[in-house]
Amino acid sequence: MTLLWRICFSALSLLQLQAATVSGSVGLRDSRDPGVRAMDYSGLVVWLVPASGARPELPRNHARMVQKNKTFTPHVLAIPMGTTVDFPNFDPIFHNAFSSYNGQIFDVGLYPPGTNRSVQFARPGIVRVFCNIHANMSAVITVLESPWFALSRRDGAYTIADVPTGAYTLHVFHERATQATLDALKQNVNVLPDGLHVAPISVSESGYLAIPHKNKYGHEYSPAPDSLGVYPAVRK
Repeated sequence: MTLLWRICFSALSLLQLQAATVSGSVGLRDSRDPGVRAMDYSGLVVWLVPASGARPELPRNHARMVQKNKTFTPHVLAIPMGTTVDFPNFDPIFHNAFSSYNGQIFDVGLYPPGTNRSVQFARPGIVRVFCNIHANMSAVITVLESPWFALSRRDGAYTIADVPTGAYTLHVFHERATQATLDALKQNVNVLPDGLHVAPISVSESGYLAIPHKNKYGHEYSPAPDSLGVYPAVRK
């Protein structure tokens, strides 16, 4: 029994020694967004996928995207596939979070203040989230087949911890970059025991076109609720 414990402990220690940190920075260019001009490079997602094609074990996480002040927070959420996301309504009005294209389609329905709806994201992809009542509300959920990911900070820096050594493909996502731009930024990297610092990555927004989205029925949005919180009939 003691020998078995020592073997297991040694194997665990070896795995811990082989886990490394991947770091770097990302930036944005060719942007018309005022926040980017103020040097805010937060909200880019960076993740690693094993070059061998092996599927890593994914944790069953629980995450949250709050609705408050008619805003989804966080605006960009990165999760491993299989994660359940809560959409609590902290506003004094009704909301209806939904996604009708790309990634996983869902619709939690109209629900009142102080309540919550949850969705489990069982397929990888980019999920663009909207509210069926408020056209100005939007967010992005990146559902990843990887446990090794990070969101960039305001200065563009990111850190991915506990990455096993080996060969990977590094991916980047930003909501205002075209798929062709993002595909061109993929790169093969090799994570060594002492870690890896990736060269700075610059993401162009030059091909981005802002297209107004429809409500969940595929129609234009109805007028916003009045000052008393009365909602017009939702067009179907």
